[in-house]
Amino acid sequence: MFKIISALTLFISVSVHAQTPDSLLKPSPIKTLTTQQYNALIKGEDQYGMGLVAELNGLPSPDRALKYKKELDLSPTQVATFTKLAVELKRKKIEMGNFIVTNETKLETMFRTKKLNESDLIFYTNRYGLYQGELRNAILQASLKTWQLLSPQQVNKLLTFKKS
Repeated sequence: MFKIISALTLFISVSVHAQTPDSLLKPSPIKTLTTQQYNALIKGEDQYGMGLVAELNGLPSPDRALKYKKELDLSPTQVATFTKLAVELKRKKIEMGNFIVTNETKLETMFRTKKLNESDLIFYTNRYGLYQGELRNAILQASLKTWQLLSPQQVNKLLTFKKS
């Protein structure tokens, strides 16, 4: 009896640990994207660290500047400008995420139905790269504009705050 209970406990423990938050959600409608990737693209989340080059070199995102607006003593003009930048960046992330999902859906359909040719593959794979490039440009442009609108003292103070 003890062996059966131990085996059952082990099975339940392994089963619970095998389920990730991703696997408990509705599965991604696209085979080539995990649910987490799909949801991030649709919600406009930067899952690829596209702004990392700016962040690591002291150019903050507008969201980061707004997070510390009191500590940085941002002016009302700065707050309004960073808010506008953050809203537009979120819109762009969602737009590009939807384009990427649509493009990935087309690629998956072409392969699933075996209705493909070299020129279509070139077109859709290059388009995928263009969408990612446009997304990264938008993220980095927002960081550049944020950095340009902050004083050197504000930038230095922002760099002292831990990333969270």
